[in-house]
Amino acid sequence: MPEPHAHATRWTLDATLASLPLPATAKWPDGVFDIEVFARSGTSLELFAPRGEDRQTPHAQDEFYIVVAGEAELHVREADGSMRVLPARPGDALFVAAGVEHRFHAISGDFAAWVVFFPRESA
Repeated sequence: MPEPHAHATRWTLDATLASLPLPATAKWPDGVFDIEVFARSGTSLELFAPRGEDRQTPHAQDEFYIVVAGEAELHVREADGSMRVLPARPGDALFVAAGVEHRFHAISGDFAAWVVFFPRESA
């Protein structure tokens, strides 16, 4: 994994995927399938490549998913309690606001997305 440089850094999908899964945890018994590759000033970049069930919980930051491989459905809890289903395919960018319940379902075996976490807009 490249070390972040003050001016520029490059991460590749193949090299980052090769570092997954990380060791299993109670929450992710089959191994952790996301890895943070960059963090600065409240913004971070991760690669998320879940295998099997997506067990994530709502995050304290807004996030963008940029799908780079495979397919899935992103289920997002709306303010009225209903569940919205968004297709997630290569080339798609998906936004989820901080604190909103969401999970991927119908995940293909090769699904991968870069995730950019960033601070929630202040009121």
